[in-house]
Amino acid sequence: MKLPISKRLLCCASQVPDGARVADIGTDHGYLGIHLLMENRIPYVMACDLREKPLQKAVENAQLYGVKDSMDFVLSDGLTNVDPEKIDTVVMAGMGGDLMGWILAACAWIKDEKYTLILQPQTDGQGLRRWLGQNSFCIERETLVKDGGFLYTVMRVRYGKSMQLSPGQQFASPWLLASGNELVPEYLQRLSDSLQQTAAGIRMASSPDAEKLRYYEQAAKEIQEMIQNYVNCQTDT
Repeated sequence: MKLPISKRLLCCASQVPDGARVADIGTDHGYLGIHLLMENRIPYVMACDLREKPLQKAVENAQLYGVKDSMDFVLSDGLTNVDPEKIDTVVMAGMGGDLMGWILAACAWIKDEKYTLILQPQTDGQGLRRWLGQNSFCIERETLVKDGGFLYTVMRVRYGKSMQLSPGQQFASPWLLASGNELVPEYLQRLSDSLQQTAAGIRMASSPDAEKLRYYEQAAKEIQEMIQNYVNCQTDT
């Protein structure tokens, strides 16, 4: 029986180190952990969710696909009930970047370079990148995946080094540009269109927020420069 896992979650799974012991936060149906175990890439998954019904569904799916004995199922608000001695990798996928920042900020033990974080924000990716940089979490790599017409970014992150990102880099990180992913040009163009529309909307307000406008104008300018530089680099190669 084939596991009905999405391209988005497959991309997240691809960033998990082989042999990792994984806490899947907001596991929902449990497919990410089940996939990793079925592929024999990792030995253990702690599937966590805030709600009982999704967690029970994960239990049923794990039983169905024969990997239940390699999983624990934990009711947890973020990382609150995760045993840090049992895992070395945390996956958070399909939630807002602001929520991810809140979950990480509330957990003291995650601020340790021995833990790998795989983060896939649905919204506010730029806010998450900014928060990571300000709180000594460093992006090690970042990639893109298209699923259902949407473009998603997936970051591999570790604690221990601050990184100050410019407005444009908060939307498209240097690690994403260096990934060589074929979706980068499309992603940058979508960003450019969105940022220009946002800046235009701010200008049209009855009382424009000058600081906010400067931020989005600077981000839009940087993204345009990235588009041009990326095209030139691809042409040169």
